[in-house]
Amino acid sequence: MSFAASSVGGRSAATAYEFGRTYVVRPKGKHQATIVWLHGLGDNGSSWSQLLETIPLPNIKWICPTAPTRPMSLFGFDVAELSEEAPDDLEGLDASAAHVANLLSTEPTDIKLGVGGFSMGAATALYSASCFTAGKYGNGNAYPANISAAVGLSGWLPCSKTLSNKLQGVDEATRRAQSFPILMCHGKGDDVVPYKFGEKSSKCLTSNGFQDVTFKAYNGLGHYTIPEETDDVCAWLTSKLGLEGNAA
Repeated sequence: MSFAASSVGGRSAATAYEFGRTYVVRPKGKHQATIVWLHGLGDNGSSWSQLLETIPLPNIKWICPTAPTRPMSLFGFDVAELSEEAPDDLEGLDASAAHVANLLSTEPTDIKLGVGGFSMGAATALYSASCFTAGKYGNGNAYPANISAAVGLSGWLPCSKTLSNKLQGVDEATRRAQSFPILMCHGKGDDVVPYKFGEKSSKCLTSNGFQDVTFKAYNGLGHYTIPEETDDVCAWLTSKLGLEGNAA
């Protein structure tokens, strides 16, 4: 449940990764939550912002960044090397998680924050959730964002093998894991990110003390989204974030 990546050597994250344009979908009702939504390989923030514009969640502000095109290691991956034995690109994951946290850093203090994504974006969202729970990035630096929920579609949990060590001995991490809600959705017909990766990731989270993990499987679904899945995401977010529906 890892992805292989090219090395970025000794360059700092600030110089190694240049993100593209960020697209924002403003709430149509009362602003109650802000979610950073991350795309997958070969996509961009624009396409997801157009989809999110149409879903019935008027109280959410969506922030849709575009991943760097170079190096590909940040959100992109070589499908042939996507395996449980592939090394995790910790520097790339930390850089992407830091970018997500930075996008959320200017939101009002009374707004609930979340992160979600599809495929590689889902992996980054789940990694961000593990950083929040542990209170630190993989490199040990403090994780600053106070996120309230994470959604991963057709993805997996990076660094799953070291999750236990990351959380061990941190009382706050144990408490956060018990209450932090995570939704994972995966198609059984996914030929890009195998269904077993999502299923094993869900079980890994549960076995490490995450008590509010929902895993939804979809028969026949490949590496894409369908209205049924979108409806499930909407219902879950409304419940977990306490959204008011169509409040003006």
